[in-house]
Amino acid sequence: MDKAALKQSALRTIQLEQHAVENLASRIDEDFFTACELILSCQGRVIVMGIGKSGHIANKIAATLASTGTPAHFVHPAEASHGDIGMVTDRDVVIAISNSGKTAEIEAILPILKRKGVALIALTGNPDSLLARQADASLNASVEQEACPLGLAPTTSTTAALVMGDALAMALLEARGFTAEDFAFSHPGGNLGRRLLLMVNDVMHTGKAIPGVSEDTSVKDSLLEMSAKKLGMTTITDSMGKVVGVFTDGDLRRFLDSSRDLNNTPIRDVMTSTFKSISGAALASEAAKLMQDNEIYTLVVTDANDEFCGIITMHDLLKANVV
Repeated sequence: MDKAALKQSALRTIQLEQHAVENLASRIDEDFFTACELILSCQGRVIVMGIGKSGHIANKIAATLASTGTPAHFVHPAEASHGDIGMVTDRDVVIAISNSGKTAEIEAILPILKRKGVALIALTGNPDSLLARQADASLNASVEQEACPLGLAPTTSTTAALVMGDALAMALLEARGFTAEDFAFSHPGGNLGRRLLLMVNDVMHTGKAIPGVSEDTSVKDSLLEMSAKKLGMTTITDSMGKVVGVFTDGDLRRFLDSSRDLNNTPIRDVMTSTFKSISGAALASEAAKLMQDNEIYTLVVTDANDEFCGIITMHDLLKANVV
């Protein structure tokens, strides 16, 4: 195994594909704008087609569009000639991917697409091909040469097609004002979805699970309440039931350093009255950031009327995979 030769081949591939991608910048032209306009005004879905390696790229582009605010799916051109063309309506837009622009399976369905009045976007490496000429917008993804030394395996051409597809998807994302929350709705099962969709209300402690004592309670009895509820803190309420402070493990360490009497010191004398709080309607990820920024492990939670309604801890966020 010649490591030098392997490295040379790898670097050559990277450089060729990098050059091809750089050339795409000059092709963001009127056809690109027309393609965006066709998709933004589409009342149906974007149908992405391709054969072979272009089919794999088409699948990925369809998935990217679908997850970023543009309803899309992949249709195999060969299957389209055998019934699947029925998936395409005159309300849809078709993106047909073919490096040569002469893919027989795609050419075979062009007359049907035209007869249906379906808007057609070509993504091709041959801007003079029949596919490009028949399209309402033609995205030029041509390359000077494949990275394959035989000039046979689609390499540089598929990279260029993929990048052009990503450029289209991201332009559409921004044009739609697509947000991180919108993205999370398309990814509810992953960590990103949990981070972006989980609310403080979903994971906070409420009711009897919340530790609480009155202002006159001794530090000793307050510690018993903390131990019973196991949240590493307790809330302190006044005679009206309003939370006026918290007492945490950190406050306990500072109290022990002062050598004061556990039995005779009321909790109001050593509580933290300027505690941090967060709305129950806030994202759990916001609670995580607030805790991290202030180096604390618990937050008081308030409702829409700014009234105390719960407690959330860093451990809760860890269990929910928010952090």
